Amino acid sequence: MAELLSYGFMRNALMAGALVSLACGIIGTLVVLKRMVFISGGVAHTAYGGVGLAFYLGVTPMLGAVAFSLIASYLMGYVQRQTRQRQDTLIGVMWAIGMAVGIIFADMTPGYKADLMSYLFGSILAVTQADLWMMLAVNLLVLIFVVLFYKELQAVAFDESFARVRNLPVDLLYVALVAMIGLAVVMLMRVVGLIMIIALLTVPAAIGALFLKHMKHIMWLAMALSLVFTTGGLLLSFFFNLTSGATIILIAGVTYLGALLVHKSCQRCSA
Repeated sequence: MAELLSYGFMRNALMAGALVSLACGIIGTLVVLKRMVFISGGVAHTAYGGVGLAFYLGVTPMLGAVAFSLIASYLMGYVQRQTRQRQDTLIGVMWAIGMAVGIIFADMTPGYKADLMSYLFGSILAVTQADLWMMLAVNLLVLIFVVLFYKELQAVAFDESFARVRNLPVDLLYVALVAMIGLAVVMLMRVVGLIMIIALLTVPAAIGALFLKHMKHIMWLAMALSLVFTTGGLLLSFFFNLTSGATIILIAGVTYLGALLVHKSCQRCSA
């Protein structure tokens, strides 16, 4: 382990894993409880359009991803709530447009495009100090948002009708939550890539929801599991020369299947 920590890129990768675990635990729990998994996938794939545009313009890809993620969040949240369009249709259209725009701008960008592919499949070992500062900023925003509106978010997550009766700003909270999902997506791009973001964002929280009832407890467990998945996947990928993002997701997926079997067994035993 001491040898691993002697490498600067490995220290950055481990720090990135810790930072994304915080956001995954908090936002992922809200995504799972509110059943917004498809939305997180839509935002993730729409963000690819911003990455492609940023490469074409010669600016930082993260800026393009943030812009497209927030635009997608607004359209998927506010527009769906106001127009009452079918949510799956709107998300599917945004999903397709984002990927198409990203591919078109990638085709129009001269030069070698290997780095563009890293945003699809992730490259945690290539995380820079600037990426770490960005991740820290996103985590601070997420923490401030959840601390300020925890009770309101809890009410909306478990019973939206009750929240409306209590005159809570349900629609505004919904749009703000989707925006937080968008920021979390941008942060996760560098770790597991756009294609596998849904898994890391939702699997830890889904495992927690199998065994725990309180939202706060699910968040804590999801954060711990995310840290285990990212650290374990990173170490395995380093020692066995595997793709880090895919290894992280494979560990998470296998753990979820195991947790599901344990949960089913416990239900049968208590029946």
